Amino acid sequence: MAVSLMACHPNIQSKEKKDVEQLPVEVMQHKKAIHPIDDWMRDPFITLGPDSRYYMTMTQQKNEEGDDLMPVYVSDDLWNWEKIGFPYSIRKASNAEEFEARLAEKNEERDDPMPMRLWAPEMHWVDDHWVYIHTSNTGLGNLIQTKGTDLFELKSQWGSNFRRKHDPFLFQDDDGSKYLVYKCTEIVKLKDDLSGTDGEPVQIGPSNRKMGHEGAFIIKYKGKYVLFGTAWSTDEMRHGTYNLYYCTSDNLMGPYGERKFAGRFLGHGTLFLDKQDRWWCTAFYNANKPPISPQEAKTGDQSDTAYTINKQGLTLVPMEIKMENGEVIIRPKDPDYGYPGKEEVQQF
Repeated sequence: MAVSLMACHPNIQSKEKKDVEQLPVEVMQHKKAIHPIDDWMRDPFITLGPDSRYYMTMTQQKNEEGDDLMPVYVSDDLWNWEKIGFPYSIRKASNAEEFEARLAEKNEERDDPMPMRLWAPEMHWVDDHWVYIHTSNTGLGNLIQTKGTDLFELKSQWGSNFRRKHDPFLFQDDDGSKYLVYKCTEIVKLKDDLSGTDGEPVQIGPSNRKMGHEGAFIIKYKGKYVLFGTAWSTDEMRHGTYNLYYCTSDNLMGPYGERKFAGRFLGHGTLFLDKQDRWWCTAFYNANKPPISPQEAKTGDQSDTAYTINKQGLTLVPMEIKMENGEVIIRPKDPDYGYPGKEEVQQF
């Protein structure tokens, strides 16, 4: 039975569902990238909730209430999105003073002091409640659990125990065991109730080279563990394009195979299944120049600074995952994202 979250908070209003014929053809055909939201965002993360609605959170600055907030949007169809509020902020952290002290230390070294910023939040539906995880511009992060379906009613959090786990991701295996993935890439088993870690962290990654520097996550496909990570195509920060890569293993803790190419301009994207069991990858603007055209991306030299074809806001790219000769093959269905650029240092 679907669970309704509409009564959980006064900021959440019901929204009339549009007829499928009103959706763009790209959504229905699942062949080309779509761009449903123009709002400033980075690191968008989407999951299907217990009420069969899509839930999205992301890094978001320029909020009137501050940049230390975790925003949440909801949608029935991936095209029409509604921002429903901010269930969590660093000000609600049990160790908020520790965040502030760390930020003050970092600002002592800067001529332009930074505000507190919550980075790369994710929300996962686990064991009949929501789990939020995030990092921040202080290097500190947190894991928060709600009391149930109410996004705004917080039950517990790690606080100081979370420490520095850059770009955390929560992975749940088929047997229900849970793991925290972070730092591109370390992995550590969690206690069943998510109250802390259950063992020592293990370093995992491709057999032939470093995966990248951020945005790591894991999915399981036909018994294979697929580890993703983000890197710049030139292996030099903010030079080239911000890309997604992957490697696979028969065992969660490895060893993993060689690093493969998952998609151009998909850095710090995450894959998710829609209601039709089709794969999508989130994408966003991350560059030092305005977006270039797909044709420019194919023919030009993108090695001198950071480039993208993504506009500001949310982009969703249709993906294909299949098994060929025992190997997991992942590729964007939109060809504008499917091929490495000329500046790519790794040969695929």
